[in-house]
Amino acid sequence: MDFESKATAPNATDNVEGFAQPPRKPLELLRNTEALLRRPTVATLTPILPPKLSNKLQLASSLADEALQELAEIDLEQISDLELQSARTRVGLSFIGFGALMILMLLLYLDTLHPELSPVEQIRCFWYQYVWFVCLGVAGLFVLGREAMRPNSKQGKLKLKKRYR
Repeated sequence: MDFESKATAPNATDNVEGFAQPPRKPLELLRNTEALLRRPTVATLTPILPPKLSNKLQLASSLADEALQELAEIDLEQISDLELQSARTRVGLSFIGFGALMILMLLLYLDTLHPELSPVEQIRCFWYQYVWFVCLGVAGLFVLGREAMRPNSKQGKLKLKKRYR
């Protein structure tokens, strides 16, 4: 009896030609996905809307096509770390500001619509919202802290390399 197995099926590693395609750019993927969702929606809504509104909807759709085409042409590999610094700082500050604003709105809501509750009862009833808004602010602080610890320029990176050699 022959107990040795003989593989008759083609090897899975032999058929990788379909997987060797270069990855698509994320902004092109966004443009194509958005267009696949937007165009049928506009085509469906255009006949049932009033003519003036229908024209504005088609105009907005064509403007979206142009704007997303411009975005898809951006090469993300060409954007430097220094150019993204201000955007990261603004995102961190936005997280902190939005978290603080929402905590104030929650306190205003509780003070005006639930004055019968003591502060401890308010926190007990609305702890979930408090936690979300505080976590949003803490996430913003982490983003700012990470940004503050980055080397500022090429000179800073060179100093770090020399120091740790």
